[in-house]
Amino acid sequence: MTVRTTKKTWDPYIIIKARDMIKLLARSVPLPQAQKILDDEVYCDILKIGGLLRSKERFVKRRQRLVGPNGSTLKAIELLTQCFVLVQGQTVSIMGSVKGIKQVRRIVEDCFRNIHPIYHIKELMIRRELEKDPELQNENWDRFLPHFKNRNVQRKKMKDKKAKKKSKDVFPPQPTPRKEDLQMESGEYFLNEKEKQIRQRVAKREAQQAKSAEKRRERAKEFEPPAPAKAKKRKEKDAAETTQEMAQRLAKKAKEAQPKKQRAKSELLL
Repeated sequence: MTVRTTKKTWDPYIIIKARDMIKLLARSVPLPQAQKILDDEVYCDILKIGGLLRSKERFVKRRQRLVGPNGSTLKAIELLTQCFVLVQGQTVSIMGSVKGIKQVRRIVEDCFRNIHPIYHIKELMIRRELEKDPELQNENWDRFLPHFKNRNVQRKKMKDKKAKKKSKDVFPPQPTPRKEDLQMESGEYFLNEKEKQIRQRVAKREAQQAKSAEKRRERAKEFEPPAPAKAKKRKEKDAAETTQEMAQRLAKKAKEAQPKKQRAKSELLL
């Protein structure tokens, strides 16, 4: 695309404006919006953000942070700065006044330096309210503006894997055997295709038989009778007790079980 003047051109600066319009159209800015650059006091800036971060994953996350959920963060920036902002690929297209473009540029650069855009949005909202008060026009606004500290969040450090101890062997370790070497050891390498198939069938049948035998044993366990309960072993003291001692012990027990009155009568009778 080329830009040329004609005999009817009376504003030489329109060449620069036309160049900016082509740049904006190349960055996917809609034509009705790009045409506004031809107006006076409307400027544009195309900010390259591709080289601000090395990690691609981090770049995508921070670019999405700038846009916000459903474009809410970008919409808030546009309303506060009175600028048009379009994030496309590795560039950010900005259209508006010089003051607004500077504010948006600062927000975008800080976003990729890991400073959330919401802090700048809050600051712009406070400045907007302070501008309405005529008494504060000639005063310093630093006492009203928020000051956010850059905190270094400590993250969990990954434990370094222990370095393997070097063996003191003079000779290098033996290489792992290849598939062909293992086949040569078993003799399978020298068999033809038919013999290999027969061997595979035999191995498969043996595995099936072993599995079916194991299942048969598990089924047979259900029909096995339960083990008989072990009889309680008598204490050695009870085993050694004679019949006479047993009779005396039982008589004593019965005597203790009788009520007091019956016990007294029996003693009187004796």
